[in-house]
Amino acid sequence: MIKFHGGISCKISKKIIVRILLLFLLSLPFLLKAQPTELNLLGTWSDSSLPNTAAWGGPYNEIWGLVVNDHEIAVIGSTMGTHFIDVTDPTNPVEIADAFVQGATFGPQLVHRDFHDYQGFLYVVADENNNSTLQIVDIRNLPESTTVVSDNNDLLIRSHNVFVDSTQARLYACGIRRSTGRDAMSMYDISDPANPVQLGIYNNIGNVEIPYVHDIFVRDHIAYLNSGNDGFFVVDFTDPTAPVLQGTMNDYVQAGYNHSGWLDHKGHYYFLADENHGLELKVVDVCEPADLEVVETFGTGSDFAGSIPHNVLIDCNILYASWYYEGVQMFDISDPTNPVRIGFYDTFDGPDAFSFAGNWGVYPYLPSGNILASDMQGGLFVLENFVTPDCDAYQAASCENAVAVAELFQPVKALKIYPQPVTDQLTVDFFLEEPTANLNFSLTDISGRRVAVWNNRAVFTGDNQFSLEIPGSLNNGFYIMNIDNEDDTVRITRKVVVQR
Repeated sequence: MIKFHGGISCKISKKIIVRILLLFLLSLPFLLKAQPTELNLLGTWSDSSLPNTAAWGGPYNEIWGLVVNDHEIAVIGSTMGTHFIDVTDPTNPVEIADAFVQGATFGPQLVHRDFHDYQGFLYVVADENNNSTLQIVDIRNLPESTTVVSDNNDLLIRSHNVFVDSTQARLYACGIRRSTGRDAMSMYDISDPANPVQLGIYNNIGNVEIPYVHDIFVRDHIAYLNSGNDGFFVVDFTDPTAPVLQGTMNDYVQAGYNHSGWLDHKGHYYFLADENHGLELKVVDVCEPADLEVVETFGTGSDFAGSIPHNVLIDCNILYASWYYEGVQMFDISDPTNPVRIGFYDTFDGPDAFSFAGNWGVYPYLPSGNILASDMQGGLFVLENFVTPDCDAYQAASCENAVAVAELFQPVKALKIYPQPVTDQLTVDFFLEEPTANLNFSLTDISGRRVAVWNNRAVFTGDNQFSLEIPGSLNNGFYIMNIDNEDDTVRITRKVVVQR
């Protein structure tokens, strides 16, 4: 018998090799699962005639998405203004020439624009020069054209970011400048979308000074303020004349320039981005605003010390982030305290550097599932999503109930919600295994704001069917259907797409 060094026989070595191979084959699915998937590029758009910013190079900034008259539209900002790109055919993005809105301020000095829409109107702000405005654009005639219905500085001259709380018809503007100087933030009633009414200017909440608000996320009047070097604040704006400070956090792991974030649909965790080279995203437990805590940090795993996240958005159990030099990044946050990187697409083909270049923003909420991304140098990228977000897979406990969703017994079986997409009337069918309390149905938008409610519907053991009228005021797009009851024996979420 052939001997190896050390006297090990060939026969014994074969057994060892077989065992090693078996172990490898058994672990292979887990190894493959752990590898993130590169997204498929469907199409791009850029305009070589646009001037680059003098500060960082490249003409592009923020990205937003719309669904209007059965068309999917990308909204991308540039040094010159706001561009509307029809991406209904994602392989052939086409700019709608008659829709372009030139900025009140434009040119190489322009770096920042931001957008949010409400009831057929788009709100546009910029944060350079003192001759800018709040632009309000009627988008209801897309994909043919747009109409600017307001373009003045009566309410504000500059703003870094805006956010719309659609359930309350409120517009929040961050880091604003008015004729009287700089203010931390402001709030407006947009019940009449074309004619905002100022509700308040805020530099102090109670006895706490908030010198600057860089970005904001609001749900049910509770605002999460990303305040740059001043940290993170949670404020209740139910009464716009007397906001209540609920919590602050300015000393936390990997603390940096508190830039942006997004709240999960349970309201339990806020996913926070500090805009600093080498820092990771944070998972912040916000159940007790008086005791805010970072419970986890996570990133791309890059060896590049200048790695820097920018913006974050969440769709149920999937988090989408824009990373300047590393492009679009996707994480499975089904276990929010253990995010897993599952997908990516690097939009930037230049060298990594300790500066600001590449992927500015990402928008994942189109009915098609396609992902929009803006690159400061490269323009618009349309990417194919390879996962379907699943709200039921998100395993965080709600703040009001210590029991995780996965642990709840669900008597509702064989649930069907149709048609998809829905125009005017949604049908909900299910089988109820045992008696339960009356059910509540509601729709929330992509930010978790409740936009339609059908409460206290009686249910019976066996087959049940409900017809729910979709409010005519709802814009086309992606919503979440929530089904629950008072005794918490039912808590279900499903995706609903409205398309008229």
